[in-house]
Amino acid sequence: MTRPRRAAFAAAALVVAALLAALGVWQLERREWKHALVAAVDARIHAAPVPAPPPAAWRGIDAAHDAYRRVTATGRFRHDRETLVQAVTDRGAGYWVMTPLETPGFTLLVNRGFVPRERRDPATRAAGNTAGPTTVTGLLRVTEPGGGFLRANDPAANRWYSRDVAAIAAARGLGRTAPYFVDADAAPNPGGLPVGGLTVVKFPDNHLVYALTWFALMLLALFFAWRLWRPGADASNMPDE
Repeated sequence: MTRPRRAAFAAAALVVAALLAALGVWQLERREWKHALVAAVDARIHAAPVPAPPPAAWRGIDAAHDAYRRVTATGRFRHDRETLVQAVTDRGAGYWVMTPLETPGFTLLVNRGFVPRERRDPATRAAGNTAGPTTVTGLLRVTEPGGGFLRANDPAANRWYSRDVAAIAAARGLGRTAPYFVDADAAPNPGGLPVGGLTVVKFPDNHLVYALTWFALMLLALFFAWRLWRPGADASNMPDE
């Protein structure tokens, strides 16, 4: 291989090494961001509950600042307008019971918890349908529009794979509805169903593994550049074209 070609390949390897180093640093920065996010969410989960955001605050709600915030609301459940959303939990396959809570000024969708498939029919768990004013405490969750990973919600057929607040509100003919929903806490319901408090709060953190991978590839690129341009490297000991 001629010296100019070796120089060109070595320069290209250095550029690749720089890009790989940048990717590694970016992953470390993402790791720091993820740790800060986890700390913020943990603080929200364990904070004292605050009133569920009213209509005046809806525009400012976003996942970064409000997801998993502990909130509380008082109203009356409309059990006749509940929606079952397919769910898979540690308790097996079944449904989330999404029930409108009519509060002063707006309606709030509450995920009251999990019921197994054999208890889909509300008549089989009528004891849990509390009447009269009810106070709910739980975690604020952002809406899940569209459906699941592979299946779209089908309101016409009453098949739901995600907790899409706007679509559920439209399908059930609800009035002014909050753009978020609330996962009820583990406070037991009469009769034992639905089972609340099953929110899974988990953030994948593979950034360190990714960073080490990028840095390892960077070292390989640097080694390749050194092999091409090390002292003594010449056409006699480098592969020809």
